[in-house]
Amino acid sequence: MNELNYYVLDVFTNQRYKGNQLSVVYIENELDLQQYHDISREFGYSETSFIHYNANENILKVRSFTPAKFEVAGAGHNLLGAVCLALIKKWDIFKNQHSEKLVKIKDTNIPLKITELNGIPYVGMKQRPASISGKPPKEIIAEAVGLSPEELDLNGWPVSIVKTEVAHLMVPVRNLEALKKATSNKTMLKKISEQYGFEGFYLFTVNGITEGFLAESRFFNPGIGIDEDPATGTAAGPLAGYLHQLGYIKQDEDHQILQGAYIEHPSVIHVNVSADGVWISGSSVIVMEGKLFL
Repeated sequence: MNELNYYVLDVFTNQRYKGNQLSVVYIENELDLQQYHDISREFGYSETSFIHYNANENILKVRSFTPAKFEVAGAGHNLLGAVCLALIKKWDIFKNQHSEKLVKIKDTNIPLKITELNGIPYVGMKQRPASISGKPPKEIIAEAVGLSPEELDLNGWPVSIVKTEVAHLMVPVRNLEALKKATSNKTMLKKISEQYGFEGFYLFTVNGITEGFLAESRFFNPGIGIDEDPATGTAAGPLAGYLHQLGYIKQDEDHQILQGAYIEHPSVIHVNVSADGVWISGSSVIVMEGKLFL
């Protein structure tokens, strides 16, 4: 019987039982696609990451899957948790790399910045510059999230499809009260995302939020099996780029986004828009580990 080591981490937090839950499985070689799907479904978290060090490429390779058999790319909590695990376990994943530290998610190399905060590894992941590709009608989005069109009126900012690694819909919400009462019409959300060519819905507000944060947010992505995600790095990056293009934040400023508060997994996502991309940063803690059997 083949055994694999697994770990469960809380990501975008420095406290156990907060943040976004992620299962990480260490593999020696690639698994069959069905094995990836079976294991991800067994854990049942929004994503499961599979990692191994490729000596030929001198890089840690990561593949991530949802329970709905969708392979996730981009620099989000699936990658952050995997890198934090390696650092916590003191695995030498950057050997033979020089000035730039890299990991590979699916087929894409992601630059990293590694620091430490209160004894916990703190990882920055660089996403591409944000680009806006479309602006679906506010009225249909409002209906799909259980709000009125007026409740999507925030500083006159348009509902916009924004992409760094992955395209998501940025949905400005009038205030914290409206953000809290938003609901997910899964059928409508799936239909809209397919029609307009993006993945998830990132609802956010800057009015009435917790002091010290740039925005508070919620994320719905039923198209890949995520009802509501506690932390979404691949959406926080586009939000930072979107707010920068609107002139709301400046380049090279550090900001924090609070997500997951309404599903009791508050997560803190650090963002910084640079001249050539968007940095998403955070920490992770291990909450359990063990063995699974193939």
